[in-house]
Amino acid sequence: MTALNDISTIDAPRIDLGVPAGARVIVAMSGGVDSSVTAALAKLAGYDVVGVTLQLYDHGVAIQKKGACCAGQDIHDARRVAEAMGFPHYVLDYENRFSEAVMEDFADTYLAGATPIPCVRCNERVKFKDLLETARDLGGTAMATGHYIRRVVGPNGPEMRRAHDASKDQSYFLFSTKKDQLDYLRFPLGDMPKSETRRIASELGLVVADKPDSQDICFVPEGKYASVVERLRPGAAEPGEIVHVDGTVLARHQGVIHYTVGQRRGLGVAAGEPLYVVRLDPAKRQVIVGPREALMVSRIALKDVTWLGDGDGEAAARSGTKIAVKVRSTRPPAPAKLIWDEGWAVELATPEEGVAPGQACVFYSPDAAHDRVLGGGWIAATKAAA
Repeated sequence: MTALNDISTIDAPRIDLGVPAGARVIVAMSGGVDSSVTAALAKLAGYDVVGVTLQLYDHGVAIQKKGACCAGQDIHDARRVAEAMGFPHYVLDYENRFSEAVMEDFADTYLAGATPIPCVRCNERVKFKDLLETARDLGGTAMATGHYIRRVVGPNGPEMRRAHDASKDQSYFLFSTKKDQLDYLRFPLGDMPKSETRRIASELGLVVADKPDSQDICFVPEGKYASVVERLRPGAAEPGEIVHVDGTVLARHQGVIHYTVGQRRGLGVAAGEPLYVVRLDPAKRQVIVGPREALMVSRIALKDVTWLGDGDGEAAARSGTKIAVKVRSTRPPAPAKLIWDEGWAVELATPEEGVAPGQACVFYSPDAAHDRVLGGGWIAATKAAA
């Protein structure tokens, strides 16, 4: 069947985006099942939907890249969904913006000895900045995305909440969303499990119903980060020393960019105990390694913090507000408190390992469910546990 054949028979929720009936809603469409269902639900709810897809990197390369968002096939899929559902669809060339704001930052962060998260930078600097401005220019009263996150209007305005489906929650990657952006954004999928999203896509007859989720960073083929850095910064991978935390030189390496904090495998060092990358010193071209306990961190200094909680964020930090934090996307929130140590910082109730500069430290409410996202910042430096 076509997507709009007898919609009265379709078992799909009629969503309320909190804007007037028939209002124009811009939907950011990556070409995957999530954003496609978001657009379809908005259309079925009676909104004036306009789909927008970003071309973020070279189209010729994109066509051959599978398993990543905003590739050539994904653009084609988004267009087919828009045609089936009967709403206009535009493709915007953001290649230069993406290269400058995301890819160049990716390379510079690695060369500085930190571990970047380009998907956060893409949300922060492209999708929720440039695209959001374009959505307003197109007359949108709101912009909807397929992210698994919830937006709840609280007593002090919109709040960001974790998705009901914990296995798909994307709050870690959206911590830098500003309050004024959150006021304009909508996330219709935050209340449903991924299985329901796929069921709705199948019910609507969308071509993406069984399409696999994107797995890789779109511009990093097969997860080979170092090769991308070398391409963007030729000659940047200079050899250096692998040094034990006690100062002993253990071996040589072919470039700091080949290592990340917490790494154990592939060090090329023979030792009587398991060794991990404890920190990177790009200025000295050193990879510092040590035992697992050397990875434990108790305090984290932050930069470029976004505060989504109530009241003034700095005041919350200076008063030692209790929160929970995630220092890796795959870890559960852990008890901590905000502090002010010549700037934003977090003190962990229990030391954690593998906390890497360049990664994100995301704040959550201290309740048992850690439901509300209170913001977060980029990890600038760490202090080892005693």
